Amino acid sequence: MSKIKALLFDLDGTLIDSEKFHFDCWNTFLCPYNVQIDFKDWLSNYAGIPLPKNAKTIIDRYKIDEDLDGFIDRREKVTFEGFRTTDILLMPHALEFVQFAYEKGLTLAVVTASPKLDVEAVFERNGLARYFSLFITRSDVSKSKPDPESYNLCVERLGLQKDECLVFEDTINGVKSAMAAGITCFAVQANVRAHQKLKVADQLFLNMAYAREFIVQQELI
Repeated sequence: MSKIKALLFDLDGTLIDSEKFHFDCWNTFLCPYNVQIDFKDWLSNYAGIPLPKNAKTIIDRYKIDEDLDGFIDRREKVTFEGFRTTDILLMPHALEFVQFAYEKGLTLAVVTASPKLDVEAVFERNGLARYFSLFITRSDVSKSKPDPESYNLCVERLGLQKDECLVFEDTINGVKSAMAAGITCFAVQANVRAHQKLKVADQLFLNMAYAREFIVQQELI
């Protein structure tokens, strides 16, 4: 592997601890339909999947008589308002990792299936925007993860070679997206039950501290 020049981060579950937030948003939104998703079901079937796809799954699964586009639009407004008004915790060791990489002179980018408005709202509140040179969001692409389009676009806009980039993801769809783009991908996931699926990643860590230790030991930067 060449010396790494850029780190590409997924957002939800990788940089920010937002899975419970999204889970709560869905259950609040679905309450008028008398639908309740339990957290285990959420983690197994919905976490890490773009909101529009989850919306279609939920409409079909629970036979909700709503127009899909309108359903998605109203649900996304709930997310945006939540991100605008709620402090979302960072994942363990994420801030230290980002600061470490930034101080080393690496280029940092976010590649997420969330829409641009949500991403802007999150980073406006948590103050991390100054560390990142580029944000690739769902608003920038026509195909979401696991399609490689978002990672291909990110590398193209950064003007780097793929072997100069390293991706961090927490879900199988994200890992598949990065690997389909031909970029080395490290999975970071505290939930050991997800590790069997995530073994396809180039490396697998319980948290960002272990990932940082590996990168330093291997002299990847």
